[in-house]
Amino acid sequence: MSPRAGLDTQTIVKAAEQLADENGVEEVTLSALAAKLGVRSPSLYNHINGLQGLRTLLAIYGLEQLYIVMSTAAEGTAGAEAVHAMGNAYVDFARQHPGLYETTLRAPEAQNTELEAASDTILALIIKGLETYELGEEGTIHAVRGLRSILHGFASLEQKGGFGMPLDSNTSLSRLLSTFIAGIKSMKITE
Repeated sequence: MSPRAGLDTQTIVKAAEQLADENGVEEVTLSALAAKLGVRSPSLYNHINGLQGLRTLLAIYGLEQLYIVMSTAAEGTAGAEAVHAMGNAYVDFARQHPGLYETTLRAPEAQNTELEAASDTILALIIKGLETYELGEEGTIHAVRGLRSILHGFASLEQKGGFGMPLDSNTSLSRLLSTFIAGIKSMKITE
């Protein structure tokens, strides 16, 4: 049995992205995806390795897209400007693609080199943005973890409706990032 004409892995991943963003990642099932694409579920197996394989492909795609928006935003910047640019791009990505964003937080298959590579590009981008602070290797990793925690926490709380007060959340994010920057400026190199 040959694969259906016009159906390929990229088409499947894009359709899964739409389902995830519209309904949440847990609602991305092979039957829902097949229905969206107008095919039978077994047809998907010609292109993906089951639901686990689909979620891995979706996570890789999500990380690649997140990298694109963050690197584009941070292009030509450094230090505080880079942190703000990357932070805003990260949160905007989570706002625009809530389901796809959620896939970037998981590691569906341990030791998946493609997934690790996609994640490593984002890590390298953030490390480059923090270079001007001269935190040393260990200090930089602590700062990256802190920034990721701040951004994920902010994006998650916002998605769940955790910011109910009538204040601009972009102003809150900007102030939070400025506070983070002030904090890492005072970090001591511990290596």
